[in-house]
Amino acid sequence: MKNWQEKRVLVIGAARQGLALSRFLASKGAQVIVNDQRPDDQLQDEKAALRGFKVEWHAGGHPLHLLEGVDVVFVSGGVPLDLPLLVEAVRRGIPLSNDSQLFMEQVSAPVIGITGSAGKTTTTALVGRMAQADVQPPQQAWVGGNIGNPLIEDLEKIQPHDRVVLELSSFQLELMSNSPQVAAVLNITPNHLDRHKTMEAYTAAKAHIIDFQRSGDVAILNREDSGSWGLRHRIKGKLVTFGFERPSPELDGTYLEEGLIWWQHNGERSALFPASEILLRGEHNRLNVLAACAIALAAGFSVESIRAGVSGFRGVAHRLEYVRTWRGVQWYNDSIATAPERVRAALRAFSEPLVLLLGGRDKHLPWEELAADIRQRVDHVVLFGEAAGKIQQAIGRPAPGERPITITRCERLEEAVLAAAQVAEAGDVVLLSPGCTSFDAFKDFEERGEAYRLWVNQLS
Repeated sequence: MKNWQEKRVLVIGAARQGLALSRFLASKGAQVIVNDQRPDDQLQDEKAALRGFKVEWHAGGHPLHLLEGVDVVFVSGGVPLDLPLLVEAVRRGIPLSNDSQLFMEQVSAPVIGITGSAGKTTTTALVGRMAQADVQPPQQAWVGGNIGNPLIEDLEKIQPHDRVVLELSSFQLELMSNSPQVAAVLNITPNHLDRHKTMEAYTAAKAHIIDFQRSGDVAILNREDSGSWGLRHRIKGKLVTFGFERPSPELDGTYLEEGLIWWQHNGERSALFPASEILLRGEHNRLNVLAACAIALAAGFSVESIRAGVSGFRGVAHRLEYVRTWRGVQWYNDSIATAPERVRAALRAFSEPLVLLLGGRDKHLPWEELAADIRQRVDHVVLFGEAAGKIQQAIGRPAPGERPITITRCERLEEAVLAAAQVAEAGDVVLLSPGCTSFDAFKDFEERGEAYRLWVNQLS
């Protein structure tokens, strides 16, 4: 649908995506109803963000009467599809959509889409930098989706010759029936099972990024991740791969060898740049760079642009972000790590003694492998938030002969920062890598990371 004049639309969720979509639809003449479960007195900032736009607000719940006369229901990423209001909309035959689906239906430029259980924000940022280095005026590179700003409000500014790079979450993909022309699945490991319930449902949502591609499109998969690699039979176009080891001769892909990043194409290989140019900590970030290079090459970027995108890149906010050194202790913010698997990757990025801050709201994910890593690698654990008890139970007590570990429990993250400051010694790293969502105390991981930064910088 491109003519929204007088169409009645319901937008569920007044967060970043819902607000951007509401502004777009209202500007097109739609009758927009914005609905959020939070009470009215907690939505003053959101209402200010829509000031000047003709919208109707309904706060404090999701009553079924909101569906009366509605043409389309738009669902923000954080809203589960088993919400009774949405179940009833489906029963009545009212179509469900979201901002990403609408964007994909109407954008005039080809799109690079990136998803994965881990690493998608860093990889999207890298590909965005490569795209910005590759475009030639009047071309522009647009980066958004689940990272930064939703691009729905920029739809009419984007020209056919531009480059668009989208980070797409499983929540966004769950409803989508359009796939990007270049689509990457970095990995699929347990995540968001509180929302998707099963790995099968979670994988099916992720797979939507390639399910609707055409024969001329390109899919990028991780050769060394069973979840990503298991989707190769669904590919309709060309396959490009990435991984640490050199791919078999019949596969195109990137890999790491002899301290260099390589590209193999049609059985021939060429060196792209030395791995020493990667400034990011950790093997998982080397894999993110390999993924970004594969995506950029699949999209036709020059090698010079790819190298420029990697050069000088020190990461994204809230992902292994250095905050400060205080009394000889380095403090890092990894608030974006909302699953135990991401905490495991963060632990591998450090060789220093570690004080680890864990907690928040659990996503019904397994903790056993992280707990084993903690017992081998971490000196002090500081737990906070709703999941503190569950995590402490998973870590357990050291067995006879195992290295000692201390565990401190706090109610709130601010208390956890102070507790970490008491146990940390010069030469240690204090790492906030929560392994949980922030929704028990914060709006999102960004707000949690910003609060952590503030409290760490206030230490004196």
